[in-house]
Amino acid sequence: MITIINYNAGNIKSIQNMLKRIGAKSCISADAKEIEQAEKLILPGVGHFDYGMKNLQESNLIEVLNKKVLDDKIPLLGICLGAQLLGNRSEEGVLSGLGWIDMEVVKFDKAKMPENLKIPHMSWNEIKIKKQSKLLEGLNDESRFYFVHSYHLKCKNEDDVLATTNYGYEFTSAVEKENIFGVQFHPEKSHKYGMRLLENFNRFKV
Repeated sequence: MITIINYNAGNIKSIQNMLKRIGAKSCISADAKEIEQAEKLILPGVGHFDYGMKNLQESNLIEVLNKKVLDDKIPLLGICLGAQLLGNRSEEGVLSGLGWIDMEVVKFDKAKMPENLKIPHMSWNEIKIKKQSKLLEGLNDESRFYFVHSYHLKCKNEDDVLATTNYGYEFTSAVEKENIFGVQFHPEKSHKYGMRLLENFNRFKV
């Protein structure tokens, strides 16, 4: 069973619908006692960094999430804003992130980009896989995912970088540290490639 965390900042139903499509059992919960029983977690999210962190704090879920992810080591997948919240902080806001992965979230640097590329990055784009991972089994450097974002991940430790994508310059589009995964793109909107990624996550065991 995959538990999708409901903190009023995510595209939750589309994620659940995609999980149903691949035959994965899931539930949506904002209840700490239910999350305490979770086997796997998805942290979705769209919108502003501080909005997401504020909602997590006000939902009183951070303590149970820290226990499940850091102590119990259950698999967690952060999607879009949910991936950004895994880091230390963001240029988009002032609140601290969860700090599970040593990274920051930075705005696309227009000075490094051709003038014809617009922000936000809103398009299909390919990933470049940087290390072997059960999350990306069956996928390759021609796999395409759907992106919508103005900020991107920037890891302190290169070992945490799972995949990169080029949009004017190369940026980190997926991260992995032990049982913690984050993807800047939306697998629930990425057709067969997103389905494969979510199937891999559903099968993943630490």
